[in-house]
Amino acid sequence: MNWANESSAREFILLGFSDRPWLQMPLFVLLLISYTFTIFGNVSIMMVCILDPKLHTPMYFFLTNLSILDLCYTTSTVPHMLTNICRNKKTISYGGCVAQLIIFLALGATECLLLAVMSFDRYVAVCKPLHYVVIMNHWFCVRVVAFSWFTGFGNSVLQSSLTLNMPRCGRQEVDHFFCEVPALLKLSCADTKPIESELFFFSVLILLIPVTLILISYGFIAQAVLRIRSAEGRRKAFGTCGSHMVVVSLFFGTGIYMYLQPPSSTSKDWGKMVSLFYGIITPMLNPLIYSLRNKDMKEAFKRTPRHPFPNFSFFSPFMRELL
Repeated sequence: MNWANESSAREFILLGFSDRPWLQMPLFVLLLISYTFTIFGNVSIMMVCILDPKLHTPMYFFLTNLSILDLCYTTSTVPHMLTNICRNKKTISYGGCVAQLIIFLALGATECLLLAVMSFDRYVAVCKPLHYVVIMNHWFCVRVVAFSWFTGFGNSVLQSSLTLNMPRCGRQEVDHFFCEVPALLKLSCADTKPIESELFFFSVLILLIPVTLILISYGFIAQAVLRIRSAEGRRKAFGTCGSHMVVVSLFFGTGIYMYLQPPSSTSKDWGKMVSLFYGIITPMLNPLIYSLRNKDMKEAFKRTPRHPFPNFSFFSPFMRELL
């Protein structure tokens, strides 16, 4: 793969909202607060899931992976965005742009697949409780998580290579906060339709198939919940499923808007705002949704201070089998 074609420069200029200086400070505050909550929330979930033996189950194994994903996902872009807002020269090196593009795209694709896996886990738990232990065995959980990570990074390498090899004819100004496929494609001075068709195919695999599986899973879950005789039980179940679907809708809805339509048809300012949702807001909301609305997690948070050191039995049986 020819990373440095004829038009590659040593750095890119990230325009962001440079044409609206009055937005710089509110955006900085929003990013800083969101990033702080994202770090605190996801690290807390990771530590609680590791420390509390009662949470060493498939559901929390997946949740730990989701927290690791969200932590890395936001860290790949937000710190540099915060730095750039404070600088007059808002640039990123070519190597930094490549790394940011690959990591952000890989972790985003991995999260799409992992959310589908988590919905399947809930479907089995609700609709086939007697078969749960057999279906969601340790090896299966490790394999589907590994598949999600490997597929996410494989998809990222393919999409990134297609995007970066497009001729840019010396263009350096990226009309975005960070290096992302739709924004970089707009720099191309050649016909991008063939590449857009290939990228569209990969995006359908990563976005539409997982979201379809999620909707099917929650459809079956809703049917099972409606059979619950207790009105209070139905209310709690729908409340939990509803909050999960809100986060899923935000993440997939904004992702589909950005990646399943031609970059030329996307409003530049609206595209920037949409990217903030799946890149920053959703990773911040995940810890709130999966902890504050989860009775087991709330009880685990109360028990955690009794465990001053990590209980590495977490790695058994899930991680021990992986290793």
